[in-house]
Amino acid sequence: MRLTFSVVTLIYLSWDFQECFTASVTNKTVTSDIYRPQGPLVMCNFLPKEFIECAEPVDHNGNKTAKDELGYGCVKFGGSRYEDVEQTKVSCEVLENIECYGDRKFFREGVPCIKYSGHYFTTTLLYSILLGFLGMDRFCLGQTGTAVGKLLTLGGVGVWWVVDVILLVTNSLQPEDGSNWSPYV
Repeated sequence: MRLTFSVVTLIYLSWDFQECFTASVTNKTVTSDIYRPQGPLVMCNFLPKEFIECAEPVDHNGNKTAKDELGYGCVKFGGSRYEDVEQTKVSCEVLENIECYGDRKFFREGVPCIKYSGHYFTTTLLYSILLGFLGMDRFCLGQTGTAVGKLLTLGGVGVWWVVDVILLVTNSLQPEDGSNWSPYV
């Protein structure tokens, strides 16, 4: 088996070799005049979330004007369906010992406005079925006013108890703070 090199291959190899030595290293990011998609480095903003650290979405607490002025952030968090969830951009930075091409600080688009605060659907549903007549489900969701009313009336003599189970199953009863149901990991 013979190895033959054409003139074009030799020129490309010498250019590639020269580029390796003319590249400068700044802040652990290799930069050169041009980006080569066939090269070993990936663009920093293309890295998966395991290699970057992103800030939490900015919470504007329902103030749409503040969001318009800043250009990003969340007016509201959560939603029971995917279409209801707002999306925003957040500031991200590449982790320390990760080499990539381009700026190490950038904005990542399409981050969902979701926050979790430890409310689990299955746990709340079990509380509602087993101890719903005492208002335990409403206490867990942070709705203390209605929970006390449910406790004093023993679940509205059973009617409120059944209605709350149906509301939970149809996803009409949500945590008071507007957070999403936490996924089991």
